[in-house]
Amino acid sequence: MCTPSAKAKPAQSLRSIINATKKLRRQYPLTYDQTRYVAKEVRQALAVERPKTRKRVGARLSREEKARLITHASRMKGERGLLIKTGFHTGARVSEFVNLKTADVFFEEQMILIAKAKGGKSRYVPILPELAQELRTHVGQRTVGSLFETNRATRYSPRRIQQILKETAEQAEITKRVYPHLLRHSVATTL
Repeated sequence: MCTPSAKAKPAQSLRSIINATKKLRRQYPLTYDQTRYVAKEVRQALAVERPKTRKRVGARLSREEKARLITHASRMKGERGLLIKTGFHTGARVSEFVNLKTADVFFEEQMILIAKAKGGKSRYVPILPELAQELRTHVGQRTVGSLFETNRATRYSPRRIQQILKETAEQAEITKRVYPHLLRHSVATTL
């Protein structure tokens, strides 16, 4: 039978090891890389294996769910279908997507420039010829402004894009929680 003092002993010895390690760390300041190297060497010397980290697979839409979402969105009035289809094909983050301008679409090259990407970098994303044609029709004669605009001729907010996706997914009877980054995961998995 285990006594209360026996249970406390391992915790106390662990605490003393932590304190001793802190004292050593103050005595011998190491960089992050040096600390990782020391920890690796200690694990090898003690024959302790590093704990396995679980690789998490992000949620994604199946091909059938993707097709159902786009088909349902295309049947609705307005630009909702094209908006969702463009989100799928570009794999852009929602913050990048709402900042797309009409001038960022290069119809002949079938490319979209994502100018305000993560880290302040820009990148070109190839698009399918059919999508390029649909976007050309959508843009018409406009040369300035956002690629997708509200009825007040302003760009959509990230929150509104989330709402549009959620509403459309519910109407298309998709049981998964659908959000903008899920489109990004889905396009990455498809590629």
